[in-house]
Amino acid sequence: MSTPSSRLLSLLSLLQTRRDWPGDVLADRLGVSPRTVRRDVDRLRELGYPVHASKGPDGGYRLEPGTQMPPLLLDDEQTVALVVALQTASTGVSGVDEAAVRALATLRQVMPARLRTAADALQVTAVSRRSGRDRPSVDAETLLVVGGAVRAREVLRFDYEGGTENPLGIPRRAEAHHLVTWGDRWYLVGYDLDRADWRTYRVDRMTPKTPAGPRFGPRELPAPDVATFVAERFASISPWRSPSIRGEALIDRPADEVARWAGRDALVEALGDERCRVVLSSWSWDGLAAQMAMFGAPLRIVGPGELVDATRKLAERVTAAVA
Repeated sequence: MSTPSSRLLSLLSLLQTRRDWPGDVLADRLGVSPRTVRRDVDRLRELGYPVHASKGPDGGYRLEPGTQMPPLLLDDEQTVALVVALQTASTGVSGVDEAAVRALATLRQVMPARLRTAADALQVTAVSRRSGRDRPSVDAETLLVVGGAVRAREVLRFDYEGGTENPLGIPRRAEAHHLVTWGDRWYLVGYDLDRADWRTYRVDRMTPKTPAGPRFGPRELPAPDVATFVAERFASISPWRSPSIRGEALIDRPADEVARWAGRDALVEALGDERCRVVLSSWSWDGLAAQMAMFGAPLRIVGPGELVDATRKLAERVTAAVA
């Protein structure tokens, strides 16, 4: 018979694996009564886990986001993956790299000996595609403010430093439409209200003002999509030329994680905290399909049709290889 502590850990593990759990199914999986499940759920709430309960014939339990970070329960593979991710964290966002080092030290303290040995053997050095001198640092708070304005479709008021158009940092007002990465830098694609034109703004040069301006409706870009718009804007100043084949996918990973590995000719647009839109270029459709699959996360190929066909063929070849 399991102890209350081990049963509590098993319950937490189950709640983390799917969104909704019917109460009777949880009771059956744990080998206890529904009443015991209710008591264990109350204990998890006391520990800081926001478990939502719904009543009725289809009632059950769901683990929801909370107001603070509760203790996590990770399996061995998740722990090793987190160690690798923290060791290779290099986002260009001020404070994030230092926080990754502290998080890695905290994680190592509570790891079992067998995993600590494996983690110590994974000494990875992440080398940025830009030198430390050339790669600008983005303030994390600024990135959050800009990303929030994009999601809420709000007008941003900000001081913009540098650039040939505005060397003195004159205040700007822009509709915040897209937050993207390009060549190791974060950009806001917005509609400048004072100039009545679309512009790209480097986030590391922005100092947002509060409160934000009013909300706005969608406005059509002067290009088929944001990837084409950004590529055309930078085509005249880019020292390299992208391959002609281009494809698009939606990937269920944070934009900053995908941007670290996507390559200089990639465009990554944040669509939320855990999802992004990725546009990559390659010399062949087969190569592009392989690039889209390299991020190790659920994805949906948007197009074009040649990329869809190449991805389907790649899946068939991989399935045959491990059959």
